[in-house]
Amino acid sequence: MNQPFTDLYVEIQQFYATQVQYLDALRFEEFADTFTEDGVFGHVRGAPAAHGRAGIVAALSEYQERRYGDDPTQRRHWFNMLKVMPQDDGSIVTSYYAVVLATKPGDPVALPTPSCSVQDVLVRQDGRLLAQEREVSADHTL
Repeated sequence: MNQPFTDLYVEIQQFYATQVQYLDALRFEEFADTFTEDGVFGHVRGAPAAHGRAGIVAALSEYQERRYGDDPTQRRHWFNMLKVMPQDDGSIVTSYYAVVLATKPGDPVALPTPSCSVQDVLVRQDGRLLAQEREVSADHTL
């Protein structure tokens, strides 16, 4: 299907809005379901990428526990400056910036955590947009 670029751009924005709300709600299984079955998620520099949906769930659960434990701070991922690059093979390469805001209960001030740049490869499977590969690069580690 060859859709107008603006329609594709809006569809990708909706995809990310859904995906990030799963992540912020710690709904890791639903987040992982936005990846292909063999999807790759590289989100910690120097650590091996997570492979497959089960691997993504395990990596996110382990990271959440190790980094945050029972900390009730609410984190909100903010994706912006989205660049969409359709490829000849039908895949779509995207790049964007991500900032995570952290708000502690009772504190009205949201504190930014390190910013990142992200590159994805998105594909369609059964008419559904899915992430096939994601590489997150935290700015402070570059």
